[in-house]
This record gives sequence, C-alpha cells and structure tokens, in this order.
Amino acid sequence: MTLLIALVAIVALVLLSCLNWQLTVKVALVVVIFEGVLRKWVLPQASDLIYFLKDFVLLGAYIRYYLSSELKSPFERNSLTIVLLMAIGWTVFQAFNPSLGSLVIGFFGLKAYFFYIPLMWMLPALFQSQEELYKFLRSYLLLAIPVCLLAVAQFFSPPSSLINVYAGGEEANATVANAVRVTGTFSYIVGYSTYLTTCFSFLIPMLTLPQTRIWRWLTFVEALLVVGTSFMTGARALVLYEVLFVVGYASVLVLTQPSIAARATKQVILPIVLISALVPIFFSNAIDTFTSRATTASDSHMFLERAFSAFGEPGQVMQLKGFDGYGTGATHQAVSALRKALNLPLGEAPPLSEGEMGRIVLELGPLGFVFWYGVRLLLIFSIWRVFLKLKTPFLRQLALATLLLHLINITSQVVFNNTLGIYYWFFSGFIFLLPTLEYRQFLSYQQYVYPSHFPSSSN
Repeated sequence: MTLLIALVAIVALVLLSCLNWQLTVKVALVVVIFEGVLRKWVLPQASDLIYFLKDFVLLGAYIRYYLSSELKSPFERNSLTIVLLMAIGWTVFQAFNPSLGSLVIGFFGLKAYFFYIPLMWMLPALFQSQEELYKFLRSYLLLAIPVCLLAVAQFFSPPSSLINVYAGGEEANATVANAVRVTGTFSYIVGYSTYLTTCFSFLIPMLTLPQTRIWRWLTFVEALLVVGTSFMTGARALVLYEVLFVVGYASVLVLTQPSIAARATKQVILPIVLISALVPIFFSNAIDTFTSRATTASDSHMFLERAFSAFGEPGQVMQLKGFDGYGTGATHQAVSALRKALNLPLGEAPPLSEGEMGRIVLELGPLGFVFWYGVRLLLIFSIWRVFLKLKTPFLRQLALATLLLHLINITSQVVFNNTLGIYYWFFSGFIFLLPTLEYRQFLSYQQYVYPSHFPSSSN
C-alpha cells in the first residue's frame, strides 16, 4: 500500500509538472534549496525518496517541452555536441558493465551524469528578455536571506538542537570549537556550500547594476549574509572560491574591457568595502572558528596539496583497472542504500577515491574520463567565446560569472553532488540564452527605431 501511494504521488507530480514547463523549471530550482527541509524536519523517514523530488518535477518539464511543437533551439554540429554525444555513448556502454552487479546501478549512474543536461537547451525559451532574466535572478537570490538566517541560528545553537540535523533526522556531528558547521536548509554541508558558491557568483554582477534603492540594499544584505555564513560552514574550499572569484572577475574585466571594469568598480566598491568592514564585526565568532579549523585541522598543513592533488589522481587511479572501469554509478555515495533498499546483488567493489576526477576514471575508465572532461573543458571554452562576443554589459558580466563558476569548479563534483549538478547545467545554458537575449534586444531596438522596416501586426 505504501509503495502504491508513492507511485500514485509520483505520477501525479509528473503530470502536474507537465502543465507549465517554464514555471516547473523555476520551481525545481526552488526545490533544490528547500528539499533539505523535508528531508531533515518534515518527512525524515522518507528522506531517500525526497532526494528525487526535484528530478520528478523536472521530468514533467522535460516531457512537456521536448514533446511539444514549440520552436526549440537547434542542436548545432560543433565540437561540444560531438564530444557530448561520445561521452553519452561511452557512459551508456559502461552502464552495462558486469562489475556493477546490477543494471539498476548503471541506470542510476546515467541519471547522475546526464539528467540535468537537457536544461541547457531549454533556457532560450525559458526567458524572453533580459529584464525577465534579471527579475528571476533577483527573486531567486532573495531566498538567500532566510536560508542564511537559518544558518546563523544553527551556528549559535548546540549540536543537539533540533535545527542541527542532517537528512533523515541524524544529529549534526561536524563541529569546530563546539560550534556546528552549518547546513542551512540543505541536507548536508556540501549542499549549502554549493548554494553559497552559486549565490556569490551571481551576486557580484547584481551588485554592479544600477538598481532601485530597496533592491540595491537587499542585494547588499544577501552578499553580506552569504560571505558571513561561508565562514560558518568551515568549508575552506568555499572561502578560497570566493577569493579566487573576485580576483578573477576583476582581472578579466580589466584585461578585456577596461571601460566596463571602471563602471562596475564604481558600483561595487562601496558594497565590498562595507562587507569587508561588517563581516568581521557581525561574524567574528564564525571567522574565529573558521580560522581554528583552517590552522589546526589534521590536514590543514596540506590543504593546498590536497587541492592540487585532484589533477594527479586520475593518473594514479588508471593503474588500478586498466582501460576498463567499474561501471557507471559504481562509486556513487547513494549506491549502497540503493542496493539495500532494492536487495540488489553486490558488484565488484571499486577502490576509494575522494575527488570526482578519480571517481570518473574508476567508473568510466581512461577513455570515458577524456570524453567527460573534454565536455567540461569545451563548455568553458564556449562560455569564454560568448563572453567575448556579447556587448550588453549585464549579459557580459553574467557570462563572466558563469565562466568562473565552471573554471574554478573544474575539479568539483558535478556528477556526485546533485546540487552543483543542476546549477552547473542550468547556467551552462547561458551559452545559448545570453546571445539569444542580446539578439532579441537588438531586434526590439531596430523595430523601435525603424518601425517602417517591420511588418505591421495586421499583415
């Protein structure tokens, strides 16, 4: 009966999501933020099922969009498409790897790799104008305020507090100097850190915009909370990302378009100065605990070594299995729970590997690694080309933010961190969206300036 009720609910959710795919995609992005609330406090006993909630929502959007007759962005025959198809083909082949012990694991692995990729081609139809995109980002980033305020409450609450739990109601056990490493509305620290990374990336362009006073102040508060609670996570990679992002953002603008850099600096200099002054005042305890972890943790002396070792990990792992891999999904953290829930046969146990680069080699082998990271490098190159071609300052800065999000996260887990996965492929769609928005804006301007050159609505 429980299984039947769950299946009916899933079918109803997918059908409901088919009604308005544009709204459904935006709702899915909100679900990313708040699914942890359901997994931790509302229905902890259904935590594993809620893990797939946003996927069921997106499935309805995919069905409605890709099976509808509305005009879609064409698939271009370029190097990105070709390498992506090769990566898909090889990953599907590895889903049948006998080392997995079950095809179910292989199909689950395919979902982890490719389920969010269709978002890329949906974006040009999701936003019709630059103003619509701006309003969406503005509203979405506004959600950071309640999420971060919850994180502040978690930081000043004891580990045994009801608000300091992980998915399934498990008590939070990651602490620094008796302070909890906060998770906000997310199930685990990595999800919240990924969310802060994404918010920070797009708050910087928003701070450079000439917004109304109320929205400018709200954007400033969002940035202050994002930076402050970044220290509360205890995640050194997150703080390093924010530093690298600011340096990279300013450097690229100065080197490629000094005039835009000068205007952007005038808009963002005051918020940065205020944030730099206020964070040590309001988040002094967070900074102290972060500093304590950064300097006294058992691996603090080799943090940078660990960060760069991700690039050498694939070569070390390649020696373990040779040309083959253990199969798509073999190293996914949810596989053990999936085997237990469905009583699946055990497969060949792959060696442990911390970074995604090593895990991709273990699952897909050297050839699959080349295909997969070929796609990620080509995405970076494609975003760079879009950034150079764009003329509209706001769209150009969004392209730069996306470029740095991809570049700095080149070794981060896109496959095994579904929060980063959905953000990664959604913002990859800016490759197609931003040039489309600029072209639509140009046509609108042409029609306004030269109305006689365009057919009237009555023709």
